Amino acid sequence: MRIKMKTINYVDVFKALSDDTRINVIKILSKENKCACQILEAFNISQSTLSHHMKLLTGSGLVLASKEGKWVHYRINEPLFKEIKSFFDDIDAADISCTKCNS
Repeated sequence: MRIKMKTINYVDVFKALSDDTRINVIKILSKENKCACQILEAFNISQSTLSHHMKLLTGSGLVLASKEGKWVHYRINEPLFKEIKSFFDDIDAADISCTKCNS
């Protein structure tokens, strides 16, 4: 039996979460929405490096962006985080059995 995932691409989500900087951006945004300049102040990285990280986070759907003037404002995609939590909650509830070895 093959398990069909929901509509989100979990591979992209988990790749986006596989970097310390991006994890820390998520932590910052979990407290409140931030402008790119505010996020940049929290790290010792260049604007282009931050842009790269934010592109991966927004591309995965974890973070939502809206442009206001010359800056981009970011926020957590709360429905997606709830879906990811549900994904982990459902792992132990999955009933996968083998018809060949009866286990």
